[in-house]
Amino acid sequence: MKDGEKILALCDTEEEYAQLLTEFLKKHKNLPWKIHTYTEVEELLRAEKEPFEMLVVSETAYCEALQSLQPLRIVVLNESGVMRWANIPYVDKYQKAEEVLQCLLRVYMEVADTRLPRIKRNCNTTFIGNYSPVHRSMQTSLALTMSQILAGEHPTLYLNFEHYVGIPELLPDMQTLDMADLLYFLNAEKEKFRLRMQTMMKKVGNLDYIPPMKSGQNLLTVTADEWMSLLQKIEELGEYEYVVLDLSESMQGLFDILRMCKKIFTVTQEERIAESKLLRYEQLLSLYEYEDVLVKTERLRIPHIQRLPAELEQLTRGELASLAKNLLKGV
Repeated sequence: MKDGEKILALCDTEEEYAQLLTEFLKKHKNLPWKIHTYTEVEELLRAEKEPFEMLVVSETAYCEALQSLQPLRIVVLNESGVMRWANIPYVDKYQKAEEVLQCLLRVYMEVADTRLPRIKRNCNTTFIGNYSPVHRSMQTSLALTMSQILAGEHPTLYLNFEHYVGIPELLPDMQTLDMADLLYFLNAEKEKFRLRMQTMMKKVGNLDYIPPMKSGQNLLTVTADEWMSLLQKIEELGEYEYVVLDLSESMQGLFDILRMCKKIFTVTQEERIAESKLLRYEQLLSLYEYEDVLVKTERLRIPHIQRLPAELEQLTRGELASLAKNLLKGV
């Protein structure tokens, strides 16, 4: 074990569950712990010389003797729904592995050092912008399709800044943390931002995303500096090769955000009002000296798509996917 390496010990006598959860956790290379797995309590107790940061133990395997290991935090994977021990955090064992992980991270947040180790990939983050002043142009469908294609081979994050999000699968319920919470954590707990972001992360296939704001009105109150700080912080983390931005005019500092992007895709329609809106938008970019944004912008019209896949994970196939793959060749 390397000096200073933090260990999460997972103990569950249900061997299949222990194996599957371990495999899931080990796929996340940027976790603050190394995972050690045990399927017998006696084996875990014999490892008492190991300095465990977290001990995650199933309800049926928990016993008072495990307190002798003195981990920074013990968490019980609840199986019965009954809280049998006081002062011990419980996590529902039989929920999605992603939810189990996020619960563990939230528990760990309470006792974690302010600075946590991370694996930084040797790559730069490329921002890809999707913005059009022409609404109902399939901008979000294209942005999500691009994101899913990129996520098949690269660590990719999708962020949606629409005032009214039209994809039900992305919408958070009232209890789910969203983009507004991420901005709060950026300002209030900068030193724990990476870990906070992990507790909020959702997945669609291989693609990571932060749930968009529940109320589009909140977008209007975020300053341009706050948006820029958020995107710069995500870039500094070094976790993603690509960040796909699904932008809207509800954001302050939109032009500066577009300027951060390596490539911008602007979808329009072949009709007079759409062309007029696009022309006015391009005139404003020139007026405010954002000609560089125009240079990086590719205007396109999406041909009629008879049917989009029903599931977001299936967006890598079909007519729109073929179009998106061709567009991404220039990124």
